[in-house]
Amino acid sequence: LMFYPGLKPDLLPKVGDRQRGPMRMRTQADRLSTNMALRGGAVRVISRHFYKFTSLGGDRLLSENVSSKPETSKAPETASDDLIYTQEHFALKESLRKIIDQEINPHVEQWETEGNFPAHKIFKILGSAGFLGVNKPVVIVSQRKQERWRGNREEYGGLGLDFSYSIAVSEELGHIRCGGVPMAIGVQTDMATPALARMCSTICPALMLFCHHSGCRVWFGRANELKKEFLLPSIMGDKVACLGVSEVGAGSDVSQLLKDHLEIQWCWKMIEEPEIRQFNNHLGADILSGEKGGMMNVTDCIKTKAVRDGDEYVINGGKMWTTNGTQADWMCLLANTSDGPPHRNKSLICLPMNLPGVNIARKIDKLGMWSSDTAEVFFDDVRVPCKNVIGQEGMGFTYQMLQFQEERLWAVANIVTTMDIIIQETIQYTRQRKIFKQPVLYHQSVHFRLAELQTEVELLRSLLYRATALYIKGNDVTKLASMAKLKGGRLARELSDSCLQYWGGMGFTSDVLVSRFYRDSRLLSIGAGADEVMLGIISKYMDTLPRK
Repeated sequence: LMFYPGLKPDLLPKVGDRQRGPMRMRTQADRLSTNMALRGGAVRVISRHFYKFTSLGGDRLLSENVSSKPETSKAPETASDDLIYTQEHFALKESLRKIIDQEINPHVEQWETEGNFPAHKIFKILGSAGFLGVNKPVVIVSQRKQERWRGNREEYGGLGLDFSYSIAVSEELGHIRCGGVPMAIGVQTDMATPALARMCSTICPALMLFCHHSGCRVWFGRANELKKEFLLPSIMGDKVACLGVSEVGAGSDVSQLLKDHLEIQWCWKMIEEPEIRQFNNHLGADILSGEKGGMMNVTDCIKTKAVRDGDEYVINGGKMWTTNGTQADWMCLLANTSDGPPHRNKSLICLPMNLPGVNIARKIDKLGMWSSDTAEVFFDDVRVPCKNVIGQEGMGFTYQMLQFQEERLWAVANIVTTMDIIIQETIQYTRQRKIFKQPVLYHQSVHFRLAELQTEVELLRSLLYRATALYIKGNDVTKLASMAKLKGGRLARELSDSCLQYWGGMGFTSDVLVSRFYRDSRLLSIGAGADEVMLGIISKYMDTLPRK
C-alpha cells in the first residue's frame, strides 16, 4: 500500500497474521520445505517432531540429523511449550549451530587478531544454506497471474518465513564467540536489505492483478532489475552489503526524538490509511510547523546529496561508521535527493561500491567488534543511475523508520544468547577457582548476584518474545522494541562488568569471552539508537514529555 495508495487493504493478504495450532505449523513446515527445495535443498518430514535436512548437490551445510530438543535447559523441551517457536524454528536453529561450530567459531580468534573476517566466504556459506533470507520474500507467480499480467516466474531468494524465524536465527548467532561477525551478518539481513525486500514483496505479485497500465509495468521492471542486481545476490551470499546512513554529526540526534517518533507513527498509519497522500501532506505540514512536536531540520544533519543529472544521480558527501564498508559490494545509501521538507527529501539508493569516486578513507579502529570492519566512506561525483532508487524518491527516511523495530529486536535477540553463555561460563570458572579455601561461586554474594543477572536475562527474553509475537501479528511494537533495546544495552553492560569481576585477573586478558563481551556489548547502548533515544520514544508513548 505504501507504493500504491489507491488499493484497499482488504484486497491484499494480511502478511502479519499467523495461524495457530496444527494448521499454522503445517503451513510453516510446507513453506519451509518448499522454499528450501527451491534453493537447492530439501526438507523431509520424518515425524511430527523431527526433521532431516539433506543436501542436493552438496551446496548446503545443513545438519544431517536435526532434533527440536534444545541442548541446554534455557529453552523448553518441546516446541509446544515455547511462546513463539515451533519445531521448524528449532530445526533451523540446529542447522545454523552446525555452521557456527564448523565454519565460524574455529576461526574467531584469528579474525579478532587480524581485525577482519572473510565476509564473502562466510556470507556465501550462510546464503547457500538460506540463513541470509529467512524472512525475505520468495515469489512464485502462478500461471493464472502470469497470463493476466504477462509477468515472469521470479524468485527473490528468501525463505518467505515470518519475523520470528529471524529472531531464532539471531539468537543462534549469539553462539558466535565474538560480537563483530553477528553484527556484520545483521547489517546484511536486517539493515541494508529490508527496504529493497519490502519494495519487491509489496509490488509483486499481489498487486499484479490490479496494475495493468504502462507506468506500473515500468515500476515492476525497475524493481526486478534492482532485485536481480542487489537483493538476490545478497540473500544468496554472493554480494556483501553495507548501510550508509550515519555521518559525522548525524547519528542518534537526541533533538530529533519527537520527530522520529512521529515518523514511526506515520509509517504505521500509512500502511492502514487508504488516503495516504492526503495524510502525508497533513502530517508533513504539522512536523514542519512544529504543531506536533517536530524539532530540527534533519537536512542539517544528513549532508550527502544526490543531484539528478539526466538519467543519473551525481552523489557527493560521506558516510561514517559503515559496517562491512571495506568489503562491501554495494551500499544502501540514504541521501538528499531534493531540497523539500526534511522527512520527504531523502531517498535510499543502491550504490555499487566499485564505482569511480567511491573512496574508502580509512578503516576505523574501535574499542570492540574487532573482527568486523568499519569504514569511513567518501563520495566524489559518483554517478548512479536514477533507476537505482529503492521505491519512491523522497521516501528514504520513511523506509528507514519502518525497519527500526526489526533491527532493534534482532540486536536484543542476539545479545540474550551471549549473556546466557557468559553467565554459564562464569559459573563454571568460579566453581573451579578458589579463594578463602572455597570456590568463589560458594560465596553468597557471588551466587546471589549471578541469580539476579539470570533473572534479568529471562525477563528481557520474555519482553523480546512478547514484542515479536505482537509484531508478527501486525502490531506496532515501537514502544516494546525500544524498551527491549534500552534494557538489553544496559543489562549487557551490567552483566559483563559483574561477571568480569569474578574472573579476576583472567577477566582482564583477551583470552576469555567475558572480556571480549565487555568490549563488544558496549555498542548496544550506542548503535541503532542510543539509550537516550529509546528513553525519549518510551516517554513519548507514556505522554510524559514536556509540552510547549
